[in-house]
Amino acid sequence: MSEVVVTRTVPEAALAALRDVADVRVCDQDRPLTPEELRAAVRGADGVVTMLHDRIDGEFVEAVGPQLKVVANVAVGYDNIDVPAVTERGVAITNTPGVLTDATADLAFGLLLSVTRRLGEGERLLRSRTPWNFHLGFMLGTGLQGKTLGIVGLGGIGQAVARRARAFGMHIAYSGRRRAAQEVEAELDARHLSQDELLRTADVLSLHCPLNEHTHHLIDGAALARMKPTAIVVNTSRGPVIDEKALAEALKDGRVAGAALDVFENEPEVEPGLLELDNVAIAPHLGSATTETRTAMAELAARNVAAVLTGQPPLTPVTA
Repeated sequence: MSEVVVTRTVPEAALAALRDVADVRVCDQDRPLTPEELRAAVRGADGVVTMLHDRIDGEFVEAVGPQLKVVANVAVGYDNIDVPAVTERGVAITNTPGVLTDATADLAFGLLLSVTRRLGEGERLLRSRTPWNFHLGFMLGTGLQGKTLGIVGLGGIGQAVARRARAFGMHIAYSGRRRAAQEVEAELDARHLSQDELLRTADVLSLHCPLNEHTHHLIDGAALARMKPTAIVVNTSRGPVIDEKALAEALKDGRVAGAALDVFENEPEVEPGLLELDNVAIAPHLGSATTETRTAMAELAARNVAAVLTGQPPLTPVTA
């Protein structure tokens, strides 16, 4: 019987699906494995279910052995995988798109509301038992109606965020290497802009692009300098898309108004300058963190493994 290694605990429903086709070993350490631990743990497996913090490259594949058939990443993004190095060795790679779209879009918009309406700041005030009283100038935030949401990467999650923004009366603009389909632009009344124009005109800049050589530090000091001083930056994609030190400095100096962040450049560490600021809403990578969504992600990864091990094509393949 085939053997599958799961690099960190996943919901039981996913394990049950894997056990239908293979013997399953789960790495039960409650932390990411070091590269050495990871390579030792997966040796001899026919399939591996990986997490976004696992580095998957040619050395990993060699350590597993020539019998390896599939690596199923429990994430939409696969910047942790050297796709050419893995696929050229005949190993299938899969990810989990679609099932986390709504959860991530909800979280992005929740963080945006938190920073624009100063919800975290208000909660901290109450929990600190600081005296307060209502008056018309007390803790004024910023409304979203009539403002422009600029989306970098109008894929599935970007579109879901745009739909939520439209319900709040926002205008939609976006940039990306490819234009969205005409029907998507029509549904969202979305304008396609150059990245420079998007930076200059957006009241809220929401990042939904993959992490690659083109998007690493896409939002750096120069990009932040082109934005409105009243603008808000939202990131639920991957942390290294933003230069965190540059963002902290821009926020502190008032060159941008606020940030709403679910992902960080050196997770689980956060740039200390960001933690000192009240105009930053932060969450510990909770974009897909609902019971329903995380279960669906793990189950999709399991179905991908099961398909490959039983001679069928994967449901959601990643190609070089």
